Order: sequence, then C-alpha cells, then structure tokens
Amino acid sequence: MFCHLSTLARVGIIAALSLSTACTKSDEQPDVASAVDPKMDSLVSAEWLSEHLNDPDLVVLDCTVMVEQDEDGGFRTVNGRGNYEAGHIPTAAFADLMGDLADGDSPHEFAMPSPQQFVAAMEALGVGDDARVVLYDANNSVWAARVWWMLRWIGFDQAALLDGGLGAWTAEDRPLSTEPSNRPAGTLTVALRPQLIADRDEVLASIEDGSAHLLDSLPAGHYRGEWTMYDRPGHIPGASNVSTTLTVDDTGRYRSPEELAEVFQGDREVRTITYCGGGIAASSNAFLMTRLGFTDVAVYTASLQEWTADPGLPLEVAPELADFGD
Repeated sequence: MFCHLSTLARVGIIAALSLSTACTKSDEQPDVASAVDPKMDSLVSAEWLSEHLNDPDLVVLDCTVMVEQDEDGGFRTVNGRGNYEAGHIPTAAFADLMGDLADGDSPHEFAMPSPQQFVAAMEALGVGDDARVVLYDANNSVWAARVWWMLRWIGFDQAALLDGGLGAWTAEDRPLSTEPSNRPAGTLTVALRPQLIADRDEVLASIEDGSAHLLDSLPAGHYRGEWTMYDRPGHIPGASNVSTTLTVDDTGRYRSPEELAEVFQGDREVRTITYCGGGIAASSNAFLMTRLGFTDVAVYTASLQEWTADPGLPLEVAPELADFGD
C-alpha cells in the first residue's frame, strides 16, 4: 500500500488514478572565492548538481522505490536498490525507504522509524551536521520528498530535491555510475520537530474542532471514492484534494512557483495536514507548501493505510472535488 505518482506502472494508473521557504528554482553558481557554496535552494537542477557533484560536503542520495505490476494485474512496491545498482548518479548512496528508513515492526509500509534509527541510517550514508544533501528518485521526486521531510523532522535543513529526479539527469545525457558510495560516516545532531508529523488522534481531532486543514494528495477519483487502494473507499471528512499529478509537468519536474501558488491557495498560517496512502505523495505536497511559505505543515505519515483499516474512523465519498483553500 502506498501513494505515488504517475510515470511508472502503478503511477500510470495509481497516480493518474494515483519546492528555506522561497519559491524559486536556483541554479546558484559557487562563490568564486570558495570551492564549496555553503548554501543551496531546496530544489536544484541537474545542471546545478553536475556543477557541484564533487563538492566535498555534498552527499547525494538515491531514494528510489520501484513499482511493478504483478501477475494479477495489481501493483506492488519493490525495493529500489537493484535500480540503484544498475546505474545511479555518480557518488550517490542508496537511501532505503523499505529498509532502515522505515519501522520494520509496523504493519504499515513506509512507517516512520524512530529518530534514533533514522539518524543512524543517515549517518551511515555520510550525512553529518556540516553536509549538504541532494535527494532524488526515479519517480517524480515523491520518495525523495519523504526523505527530505524526515530530515527536516530531525532538524536538518540543508537538503534539496533534484528537480525531475533521475529522469532529468539522464535526459541531459549525464553519466551514471555503478560504483557504490564510499563516503565516511557522518555525525548528526538532532533537534526534533515533532510537529511535522501528525498522527491519527490529531487528524481525528481536527475533524471535530477544525484545528487543522486536511489535504488529500491522492488522485481525484480515489478522493471521490470511485476506486480505492485501501480497505475502504473515500477521503477523510473535511479534506480537500490536491493530487500530486497536478504539481509536475510532463518531464516530471515541478511546475512553476506561479502555477503551484494557484494550486495551493489556502491560508498559509493555518495548520495543514497532508495525507495520502502511506505518507509519500503527502510529503511531496508538504515540500511544495513549505517552499511556498506555508508555516505549519505536517504529514500524516500512516495515512489511509491506518485510517481505512479502522472501521470506527469516518470516511466520505463525494461526487465533487473540494479544492484546496475552499
């Protein structure tokens, strides 16, 4: 169970079925006085990454999870390590969202690990307090956005997504490597931001008291309850809908800041909780909203995997979409 975008098999069905705070794309050039630019935007281009790839403080992480069709016509998530080993951006290490970046004891896919588990995994990949991190995946950046959100959750802010992910890199005929990363382990200091993660109780309370706006990140048909990937159809009562398919263009890059501002029109000071199926697409929307200047965004990481499994929790089916900001 998961939520995802539309370029892979499941995405083509599930996504079609299933951007610091400044909202500008930066190809900022390095300081001529230094080999390392100490700052970067939270969204970088393939050109920027190529220019900075050998910066000693830059850690590149491949966060891919693959989606495959099974013999019954359904879809399953598959660990992306094989895809990484077949060819990845040079110097990149593999961030395993189906392994040590998830709570393996949870019944839900992609369950949040403890801060200690997550930090240990990041340190082993070479991420330390003085590092800058660029995250990418092969699937429109939703998986990379989840790792970005978790890094922010532990208080680490020098991370960026590669706009367009691996597809943007290869579309420009940039090289791939099969060599594993050999970065030394890093040391991370935790300054936990628990408010960035919402749980079932907070979501339920928000339905009753209006303390937060809920944002469903799944495709419109799923939101309306016309089909479902989970135990029951529909959306959490009161939620509006912004499918992640609306936030990217045909190349898999995020749409312009102006276009995205038209999509996310809600009050930027009001707490907003994004959700989907397993907190993946929801992290992409949370990333974009943060770039747009929304000041209080959280991801309900257990999302509909958890919510729909409890028959005591309410769901709505609706023939019409409730747009974000309504």
